[in-house]
Amino acid sequence: MTPLRAPLARYAERLHRAAGDTHHVASPLGAWLLLALTGPAATGETRAALAEALDVDPDDAAAEARALLAAPHPMVAAATALWERAPAAELAAWRAALPASTERGPLPDQAALDAWARERTGGLIDRFPVDLAPDTLLLLASALATRVSWADPFDTAPGTELGAGSAWSGRLSRVLRTPPSGHRCWVAATDRAGDVAVHAVPAQTGDDGAGMLVVSVAAAPEVPAADVLAAAQELASVAALIPDSTPDRRSLYDLPLDETPLWTVREEPFQTYAADARLERTTAVLPCWSARSRHDLTAPGFGFDAAARAFGELLGLTGPGFDAAQSAVARFGRYGFEAAAVTGSFTVTSAPPERVARIAELRFGHPYAVVAATTDPAGGPWHALPVYSAWVADPEELPADDAG
Repeated sequence: MTPLRAPLARYAERLHRAAGDTHHVASPLGAWLLLALTGPAATGETRAALAEALDVDPDDAAAEARALLAAPHPMVAAATALWERAPAAELAAWRAALPASTERGPLPDQAALDAWARERTGGLIDRFPVDLAPDTLLLLASALATRVSWADPFDTAPGTELGAGSAWSGRLSRVLRTPPSGHRCWVAATDRAGDVAVHAVPAQTGDDGAGMLVVSVAAAPEVPAADVLAAAQELASVAALIPDSTPDRRSLYDLPLDETPLWTVREEPFQTYAADARLERTTAVLPCWSARSRHDLTAPGFGFDAAARAFGELLGLTGPGFDAAQSAVARFGRYGFEAAAVTGSFTVTSAPPERVARIAELRFGHPYAVVAATTDPAGGPWHALPVYSAWVADPEELPADDAG
């Protein structure tokens, strides 16, 4: 399991908890990555504060960040940049330790920053998340972008199949249904969210077998969003780590034959010679969705206040001002998934005998969590790494062009 799994999960929980249960998308990795690059600049109490935010030693975090950027994942375009008004000699050692791929140069204007965000995200994000101040000394940025197609596209279904109890079934005429093969659907038992419905869809893989798995997790309506997102982070990491796995899966024979907001479990006859065969089949219906969010990262729990202090201490500035924010976007549809995040921080001053089979249809008919994790059969630094995550509370109609 990637050593970043635990610290990223805890950072993601802080970020999503701040966003609450509103419809949103984020890249905890994008924010964490940027913070990790600042770590070696910190000393003393500031270093301790950064270590707490990163949940790992700052030098180790920087090493992990360098490893990710040195071996890019084919499904994630990743970029970092450092711009300075005038290169300060006091930052020379820190600057020299940045990844070789980090772009460097003089501080650009706002239009150039916006262009950088557009270019590094393939047009998914058109504006840099922070505004330059007249006295900005340096600006550090990260960008992540993904566009993938499903290996097996979804079928479609009437919106009513989200269930009579779903408020979304009345507003959506068409939704997505899992195809006969290629997708994973199961009921999982989790510590944080109880029994949850899980759907995992893989993207088409690259020539080296590296890919991306997008995992949707729905819990009972009363479970807090933060707990569902935490459960989704855990399930996505394990599902991406182990091919074709269904972590924490519950047998349908352990569930009552019933209809709930999350699923319907029923029995159907099937034929087999096996004396003790217990066939289980699971499908899922879920909506299309897209989200666009901006996250303020200036609160102490995100660590960018400590990063600003680290630069201030090196530059001899007392209590330097700073700004930090992330813009993120994602779209989930019949044929694929795309997402991007730009994070910026400046210092101023996601026929045999007949037996019975148990069949379940999982319904994502109320707000649920989504986590997109990368896969790498070679076991590189990106393997099973959650890159994007979202809370889906405002689904969208299936586009007319995708309904055929």
